[in-house]
Amino acid sequence: MGKIKKVVSTVWYDKENYHELRNVFPESEFVYVDFYDKEKLAEEAKDADVAIILGDVDNCLLGENSLKWIACDHAGLNGSARDEVFAKNIFVTGAAGRSAPVLAEHCIYFMMQYCYHTKELLAAQAQGIWGVEGSQSFRGLYGRKVGIIGMGNNGKMLADRLHAFGMDIYAFDKFPFNGYDYLKGKFIGNNGDTIDYILENCDFVVLTLALTDETYHMFDVEAFKKMKNDAFLVNMARGGIVSTPDLTAALENYEIGGAGLDVLEEEPFPSDHPLWNMPQVYITPHMTPQVPNRSKRSIEIIRENARRFEAGEPMLNLLTEADRFKSGNNQSGFAKLTNSNIPKEQVAKLPLEKFLGPRGWTDPAEWNYLD
Repeated sequence: MGKIKKVVSTVWYDKENYHELRNVFPESEFVYVDFYDKEKLAEEAKDADVAIILGDVDNCLLGENSLKWIACDHAGLNGSARDEVFAKNIFVTGAAGRSAPVLAEHCIYFMMQYCYHTKELLAAQAQGIWGVEGSQSFRGLYGRKVGIIGMGNNGKMLADRLHAFGMDIYAFDKFPFNGYDYLKGKFIGNNGDTIDYILENCDFVVLTLALTDETYHMFDVEAFKKMKNDAFLVNMARGGIVSTPDLTAALENYEIGGAGLDVLEEEPFPSDHPLWNMPQVYITPHMTPQVPNRSKRSIEIIRENARRFEAGEPMLNLLTEADRFKSGNNQSGFAKLTNSNIPKEQVAKLPLEKFLGPRGWTDPAEWNYLD
C-alpha cells in the first residue's frame, strides 16, 4: 500500500501510551484531534492516510479524504459494518483480542454468581443469618455442561479456563477452528451444524460471537423455548444478539434459570426495566476489568497492522462483508457518544475521565515527539 505519510488520532490514551503510539509511525506526521471535534477531524482526514479512532467509523470520515485505513480502538465492529463504510472501500480494523483473558474471567464471574446464589448469600450476610434456604441443592461448575457460541479470541480463552474447572464443553462457531480436542462437541455453522444441541442440553450458554445481521436476535422466543428451564445465559458479546423483550419474558415465565449480562441492546440500560430487579439476573454496565495496560495491547495490534499495511499483507481484525450489520440502531455504548450529534462544547463538559479513564495530559506536545 506504500508509506504512511499522515496519521490522525482521537483515541483516549495517557501520555506514555500516546507516546508509544506516536512512535509506531516514526516517518509520519501525527495529529491528535478530540473525538468530539468532528469538523477538525474531517479537515485533518482530508490528507491523512490513517485514522485511529476511539469508537466506530463516524460519518465525518466518509467524505472526501485520502484515508486508506481506519483503526477502531475497540473490539466489536458492528457499528462500522454499514453500507456507507463498505462503499468507502478502505481497510477498517478493530482491537479484538486485547481483553480476551479478562473477558473470559467475566464470564466465569457470572457463572459462579449463579452457582453460589450470590445475591441470597450477601443478603443473609448483611442480616447476620447463618445458612440459606435451599443451599443443599446448590451445584458448582464441575461436571456440568457449558456451550460456548463463538470460538474467537474470547471463546477460546474461556474454553481453556472452563476445561480447567472440569466442565463438559461444547462449542459452536460459523467457521472451522483447529485444536481444542478436549471439547465434548464441536459444531460448525458452515458445515450445516446448528446451536440446537447446545440449547437443549447445556446448563450454561455463553455468547462470545460477533454481532452481524446473521446473529442479530439469534436468541429470541424460539431459542429460549429450546433451552433447559434451569439454564443460565451469559452475554459477553453484544446486546443485539439477544432480544431484550424475549429474554425478559423467558425469565419471567421461568423458561430459563437466569442470565449474566454485561451488554444489552440499549446502553445505558433504562433504570426502570424489570431485568434490574430479577433475583436470577446479574448485570454489569459493559465494564469488564482491564488487562494490564489494555491500551498497550491495542497499540501492539496497530503496530503489526501498520507493518502489514505497508507490506501489503492481510490485516488483523479486518472488517469484511461477513460482518455487515443493518439490523438494530447501534444506539449503545460508544455509538451513542462518538457518533452522536451532540455539540462538541457540550461533550467537552461531560465527565469523560469517569467513563474513559484519566489521561494525565492537556497538550499533545507532552507526548507527540519521536524517540
